[in-house]
Amino acid sequence: MTEPVRIANCSGYSGDRREAIREVLDGGPVDVIVGDYLAEITIAGMAARRRYGKGEGYSLDLLAQLDGCLEEIAERGIKLVVNAGGFDPAGLAQKLRDLYTGERPLNVAYLEGDDLLGRWDDLRAAGHEFPSLDTGEPIGTWGHAPLSASAYLGAWGIVDALAAGADIVVCPRVTDASLVVGAAAWWHGWGTEDWDRLAGAVVAGHVIECGPQASGGNFSGFTGVPGMVHPGFPIAELRDTGDAVITKHPGTGGSVTTDTVTAQLLYEIQGVVYLNPDVTVDLRGVQLTEEAPDRVLIHGSTGTAPPPTTKVAVTAQVGWENSFNVYLCGLDIDAKAELVEAQLRDTFAGSGVELHRIDRIGTAAANPATLEDATVTLRIVGRSATPDALKPGAFFMRAHGTILSSIPGFHADGGTGRSLRPSPLVEYWPGTIAVDALQQEVVHEGGERTRVRSVPSAPLVVVPSDDAPVAPPADDDLITAPLGYVAHARAGDKGGNSNVGFWTHPEAWPWLQAALSDTGIRALYPEAAELRITRHELPLLRAVHFVFHGSLGSGCSSNGRLDALGKSVAEFLRARHVEVPRTLVGDRTAPVAAAAGTPVP
Repeated sequence: MTEPVRIANCSGYSGDRREAIREVLDGGPVDVIVGDYLAEITIAGMAARRRYGKGEGYSLDLLAQLDGCLEEIAERGIKLVVNAGGFDPAGLAQKLRDLYTGERPLNVAYLEGDDLLGRWDDLRAAGHEFPSLDTGEPIGTWGHAPLSASAYLGAWGIVDALAAGADIVVCPRVTDASLVVGAAAWWHGWGTEDWDRLAGAVVAGHVIECGPQASGGNFSGFTGVPGMVHPGFPIAELRDTGDAVITKHPGTGGSVTTDTVTAQLLYEIQGVVYLNPDVTVDLRGVQLTEEAPDRVLIHGSTGTAPPPTTKVAVTAQVGWENSFNVYLCGLDIDAKAELVEAQLRDTFAGSGVELHRIDRIGTAAANPATLEDATVTLRIVGRSATPDALKPGAFFMRAHGTILSSIPGFHADGGTGRSLRPSPLVEYWPGTIAVDALQQEVVHEGGERTRVRSVPSAPLVVVPSDDAPVAPPADDDLITAPLGYVAHARAGDKGGNSNVGFWTHPEAWPWLQAALSDTGIRALYPEAAELRITRHELPLLRAVHFVFHGSLGSGCSSNGRLDALGKSVAEFLRARHVEVPRTLVGDRTAPVAAAAGTPVP
C-alpha cells in the first residue's frame, strides 16, 4: 500500500491570496499543489472579454501566485495541477514554460475538450439539446446565442498527464474536486471503477477546493477560531483506501475542526448525492472524526458509477448593466424611498434603460449616534440593450438631475467597484451533454496528443426530498432566540440555486430536525416561500440541507442582486428568531459548537 499523498490547495477562486503558493511551499512538505481559478462567474467574465478581444483567455492570478515559486516547485518535485487554463490552456502552458528559469527540465501538459463553442453548430445538428439541470428544458427554449460553452471534465486526463511525467497539468475546466481525484488516483494507481476510493477523493477534494474555508474562513463560528487574520490553506492527506485527513501546515492561522470541515462539506452541494464525472458519491455515509488538533479524518464515503452526462456551463451576453446608490437619511425612510423610486422611474421612462432592481439595504437606527447610523442605501440597477444608455452621462447623470427636486438629504454615488462603467450582462445556462460526445485529450510536453480514457457510467438515481415532519422533543421551557445560537450554517450557490446546510451539537439534533422542516424553513425564509425547495438530512453529520431552486434567478452573473452569490443567506437565517428549548441555547452569546475532539457523531 502506498503512503498517503499530501495535496495542498492554493486557490479557491480567481483572486485568492497572492502569497498562497509561497505559504504552502514554506510551511512544510507537500506532494501536489492544486488550485481552482474558474468559478462560474469567472468563466462568464472571461467569455465576455474573449468576445471583445480583451485580455488573455486564461487566469493571470496563477501567474501572480507563482512569482518566485516555479523553480522551487520543480526542484522539490512537487506536482502542480490547476483549473486555470480557461479558454486557452495551451497559451497558459506555454507561458509557464517561458517563465521558468530553473535548470531541471519542466514538463508541462494541458487538457483539451471542455470548450464546445467551436463545435456548437455540429453538436446541435447532431441532436444535442443541452437540457437544463434545473428544469430539463432544451436550450432551444433559452433564445440566446452562446458566448461560451464549457463542459465539466473529470480526473482521468490529469491521471494520464501525471503518469506520462508531467510536472504541471493545466486544466481548462475540470470539476473542482477532480483536481484532487486526479492527483490521488495517479499517486495510488487507482482504476476507473474503484468507486469508494474515488468517492473519498471527491469528498476530500470538495472540502479543500475553496482554500481557507476548510480552516475557518467563512465559518459561522469564526469568533472561536484563532489566527483568523491569516488562516492557513488546507491539505488533504489521502490514503489508498480513499479516507483522508484534512489538515494544514503547523503554525498557520485558523483551525481544522469537525465544524470547519462540516461547513465546507455542506457548501454548494445539491443534496445527499454528489455528482461528478468520475464517480457518484453518496454523502449519507460520510463521517468525521477529530484525530488530533487540526487533523480531521473523513471516512465512510461510498461511490457508484457516474451518470452518462456531464454539466455544461453555457453563457450568453443579453445586454449591459450598471448601478449606482442613493442614500436615505433620518426619518420617513419609507416615504423617501417611495418618492426616489417614483422619480427615477419617471425620469428613465422612454430612455432605453430598464430599472431592473431598486433594493433598499439596511435600516436606520432609532436615535442614531452618527450620520452613518441614520443612513439607508437605495441601490439602483439599470439594464439596457446597448452600453451607451448606461454610460455616466446617460445613466447616473440622468438620475442626478432629480437632486434639487427630490427628498431632503439626497446624496448619491456611482455605485461600488464599477466606476460608472457599464459592464456586459451575461446570462448562464446549466446544461448537460453526454460524456461520450466530448473529445477529451491530453497534450503532453512536446505536443503528443492522447485521448482520455472512458469511464463506465450508470443511470442517475434521484433521491427524493426528506420532507416528512418530525415531532419536536417535548419541552415546556421554551425561549425565543436566534437560530444561530443553536446551529451553524453555510450557504453556497450553483447556477440559479442557493443552498444552505445547517448542523448542530448532539443534544440539539432532534430539535433541529423538527424545527427545520419544509414548513419551518419557508417561514424562516419568506423570500423563498413560493420556491421549490429540496430538503435532505445527513444524520451522521447532524445536518439538514436545503436547495432553494431559482432563488438566484439565472445565476450570479445576471441576477443583479447585491449578494449575487447568495453567500449571506445562511447568516440571515441564523439571525432569524425561533422558539427553542432553553437548555439548548447555552450562554446565548455565541453559536453552539460541537465539543472539540469528539467524533461526529
